[in-house]
Amino acid sequence: MDIPRIFNITESAHRIHNPFTPDKLTTLGAALRLEPETRVLDLGSGSGEMLCTWARDHGINGTGIDMSQLFARQAKLRAVELGVADRVEFIHGDAAGHVADEKVGVAACVGATWIGGGVAGTIELLAKSLRTGGIILIGEPYWLQLPPTEDVAKGCRAGSISDFLLLPELLASFGSLGYDVVEMVLANQDGWDRYEAAKWLTMRRWLEANPDDDFAKEVRAELTSAAERYATYTREYLGWGVFALMPR
Repeated sequence: MDIPRIFNITESAHRIHNPFTPDKLTTLGAALRLEPETRVLDLGSGSGEMLCTWARDHGINGTGIDMSQLFARQAKLRAVELGVADRVEFIHGDAAGHVADEKVGVAACVGATWIGGGVAGTIELLAKSLRTGGIILIGEPYWLQLPPTEDVAKGCRAGSISDFLLLPELLASFGSLGYDVVEMVLANQDGWDRYEAAKWLTMRRWLEANPDDDFAKEVRAELTSAAERYATYTREYLGWGVFALMPR
């Protein structure tokens, strides 16, 4: 069980697998007013930066689940590095359908709503693990401006324009599902640049170290097109944020 190899390569040096910088994770943790011993479930936990830093800074206890063998391994190492291995647990596995054994104060899926088949399904899944008065976190892209054509949407790595909403529409959609939006932290341009541009050096170094790998042709094609595509499409049209929700 693993994610597509291209992601394990391009994001192998990332600590945060979304367009958030460390200060944004800090802002989010503070905004949620996390209490010590709060239990946090993170579906699609990546390399564990959110749970590990919140365990260090706020004293939370957390469980993260991710399909990437590499990211799950990196998360465990990060927990040891930050001295919080006794507070957080990382599981290599499929988070789809996962429900916590014990109800949690924060149930999160930050940037991986495919786990539940989309935003609505992921919220429904997370709600099964949430205690009364708890908070759901959803990390999701949105359009900064509507792409003028479907080709532009696909340049942003969307399947179509309908895959994402404008920010006001996304916020309204949470209400239509029966949730209040109680906080949000949005990615900024620097966060997007750090998330996307950091992949390019990682790919170049990987190609230098693996010139005869059967996958090298695909990595080379991605590196050749990535910078121009990002500047033309994603940087202009796509936003991203984490939204805190509480059931009405």
